[in-house]
Amino acid sequence: MISGFSLQTRLALAVGLSVTLLWLAAAAVTAHRLGGEMEEVFDDGLKATAQRILPIARHDLREGHSHRTKTENGDDEEEGGEDETRTGRDARYGEDVTFLLRDRDGKVLLSSKGADASIFPPFVRRGFVRTQTHQLYYGATADGKLTIAVAEPLNHRRKLSRQMLLGLLLPLIVVIPLSLLAIVFVVRRSLRPVRGLREELARRGAQDLSPLPENSLPSELSPISAGINQLLDRLKAAFNAERAFAANAAHELRTPVAGAIAQAQRIRSETTDALTGQRATEIETTLKRLMRMSEKLMQLARAEGGRLQSDEPSDVRPVLQMIVQDFTRAGEGRIVLSLPQDPVLSKLDPDAIGILFRNLIENALKHGAQDGLVDAVLQPDGLLCIANDGPILPAEAMARLMLRFERGSTKIGGSGLGLSIIKTIAERTGMTVNVTSPRPLSHEGVEVQVRLPLT
Repeated sequence: MISGFSLQTRLALAVGLSVTLLWLAAAAVTAHRLGGEMEEVFDDGLKATAQRILPIARHDLREGHSHRTKTENGDDEEEGGEDETRTGRDARYGEDVTFLLRDRDGKVLLSSKGADASIFPPFVRRGFVRTQTHQLYYGATADGKLTIAVAEPLNHRRKLSRQMLLGLLLPLIVVIPLSLLAIVFVVRRSLRPVRGLREELARRGAQDLSPLPENSLPSELSPISAGINQLLDRLKAAFNAERAFAANAAHELRTPVAGAIAQAQRIRSETTDALTGQRATEIETTLKRLMRMSEKLMQLARAEGGRLQSDEPSDVRPVLQMIVQDFTRAGEGRIVLSLPQDPVLSKLDPDAIGILFRNLIENALKHGAQDGLVDAVLQPDGLLCIANDGPILPAEAMARLMLRFERGSTKIGGSGLGLSIIKTIAERTGMTVNVTSPRPLSHEGVEVQVRLPLT
């Protein structure tokens, strides 16, 4: 088989070629045996013809002899003479064969119409004789005074053989293509479980490690599905362990880091040395960065491993309002939130919506103009748009924007995980995220659009 062909193509070709060869072989064997049997039938017919013609011809010769004797006694002689006696009555013997009736000396006494004496060899013995052009049968009377030779053209037999072969091949011309179509259909239908298994595997990813169904699979595919399910279970356990480690590590770091920040602040407040106070401030800044990093790692672990959709839909608007209020209490009053009047219902988990919106707002505040506003608009169709005023992102920066630990500017603090968390939530819930720079109807800024899944 040619490398790269699908299993369906290989099976269809193998079975189709096998069936075609078997049909042709069966037709060839049938034609060969039927040809031999037809030769026997032809020979039997030739012999039967000779045996039927011989007594009739002998009777005709006797009548002709009596007729000639009566003429010699003075009656009127019949027109045609001897030629009519030899050939005038041959129409009763048929047109497929020709014959000659000879006496013991080889003189032709009677012949069929148009019989060529050159195709009839002299009588040697009773039986069949084949020449280059004819099949002949020789017979004789019991006393040996009359002999008959009946000849059949070989072309006549070949013509009938060709008709027989054509009768065998014509059905095959119809049956073989129909058989091939039936084979392709049956093979394709039989391999439907294989295609289903392939589609199930194609739908699996890093975020979907659920086991494959095994109930409807044939016995040949059940071990494969069971082996894949074991592999998926091991991968799921490894991913869960990794996510649990990240979440637990981030959670456990919060208390000691908070204690270290408090100690740094106490040192700075108690010392009178400017250098020591400066170092305490640097330690506090570093610890706060570590605190933010641990929070982002917890959010990432939640986005990768937690449940992001709830059973019942809920209104998105209160979650967005609460996040904006948190930023306002923290001193960020540059956020302008626009919400529709009617509820926007989604099955997306409120915690996931909060993580998504919070990271979008943080990125817009950090990377936008220092005194510019951040516009947050939720449309009735679930499209959430976050836009800021600031520098335009170059194309190479936008290509790396969703990568982990990728920062838009090294001068701005951050963990580089905000958009990566947004991307993870979007991939797991089927949302789309589009980043545009400059923002529409403007010559600057960045706009991020997220289409929330609605009910």
